[in-house]
Amino acid sequence: MFDWYKTLSGREKKTFWACFSGWSLDAMDAQFFSFMIPALMAIWHLSKTQAGYLGTTALIATAIGGWVSGILADRIGRLRVLQFTVLWFAVFSCLAGFAQSFHQLLVLRFLQGLGFGGEWAAGAVLMGEIIRPEHRGKAVGCIQSGYGVGWTLATLIATMAFWALPQGIAWRALFWFSVTPAILLVFMRRHLEEPEVFKATRAKERQAGVDAPGMLAIFHADILRTTILSSLLALGVIGAGSAVIPWLPTFLKTTRHLSVGSVGLYMTTITVGSFLGFIGSAYLTDYIGRRRNFLLVSVVSWLVMLAYLFLPLTNALLLLMSFPVGFCLGASYSTLGPYFTELFPTAIRGAGQAFAYNFGKGIGAFCVVLVGLLADHMPLGQAIGLFTLAGYSLAIVATLLLPETRGIVLVSGTEQPARHSSIKTFAPPRST
Repeated sequence: MFDWYKTLSGREKKTFWACFSGWSLDAMDAQFFSFMIPALMAIWHLSKTQAGYLGTTALIATAIGGWVSGILADRIGRLRVLQFTVLWFAVFSCLAGFAQSFHQLLVLRFLQGLGFGGEWAAGAVLMGEIIRPEHRGKAVGCIQSGYGVGWTLATLIATMAFWALPQGIAWRALFWFSVTPAILLVFMRRHLEEPEVFKATRAKERQAGVDAPGMLAIFHADILRTTILSSLLALGVIGAGSAVIPWLPTFLKTTRHLSVGSVGLYMTTITVGSFLGFIGSAYLTDYIGRRRNFLLVSVVSWLVMLAYLFLPLTNALLLLMSFPVGFCLGASYSTLGPYFTELFPTAIRGAGQAFAYNFGKGIGAFCVVLVGLLADHMPLGQAIGLFTLAGYSLAIVATLLLPETRGIVLVSGTEQPARHSSIKTFAPPRST
């Protein structure tokens, strides 16, 4: 099953684990906050709407930081951006643990998000350009499984923290805990190298006496259709996830009336499922193609979420259904990285990929607060379900309008990538 990994060079393997660790940390922080919400609502007497604002603010910040980081990655390099963003995140994570009010935490979550927004943007481009075409889907998708690892670690650590510490201290400890792995990431990445295709592109630009394309290059007529459709695809996938992931512990505790220990068990089941979903989808996307994988996963996710959030399931059935819920959440994200890498040319890949992903993340962030607003007027499960089903529906439509890119060979410059001749495809590529 992992024979492909054995064929990777030492450089590819080092990059793989450096990005895997970064995305695990990203997911761990996001999942930590979902466990903080009930505690903050109790301690600071926050409404569901205010809790939603905290989640939305951080996601909007990551969207802004991600797009800026993507533009910088095209200009100064993928690795420099990765190092700077993780240091920024570490500083403001530490400060967030000292917040004394809702408004202080709101500002610090925004600043924290600015740093982590660049982690996915620069890391996905770096991995997509380093890994050879025949393994790109598996490699980048398996790195996305770091989110499953991060969610699992966060669930275990948060459950222990709230069991061992007063909740007024536990939520602060979670912020402080995330600083240590962030600092370790900086040391892990010291010896990584920029991708050859990126260095060749920058060399061509310098030789021609031109600077890297501007921040609006992704809206040029030749690439605008790809920018719009990839952004809508990201909005569908991330919007659906944003409506579910931050609210799951609250849904299980307040709507299903589970104890803290039971919530930990259910969330562990979901996160284990998500880990396997990332990996399963990563293999599937190289086997059947990017489009077919997105369509299959989106349709199955639509049906699973419908049953989980709307049907009157017993606790036993709810626990059983938690695994496919996690699997679908992970599988939905897994193909975004390799697909976006292949849709955009090298000279604007960082900006294009970052804009598409973070457009979805930024607009999808409003799903967090909108779920909170709706939950003041209807059951929380129904509020979550409305946005989740709408997100997967949008993902299906966007996928149907995008081309298949499996087997693309990345080339330097502004030209479109070329098809890898040794890989069988199910449909010829269309011009993007």
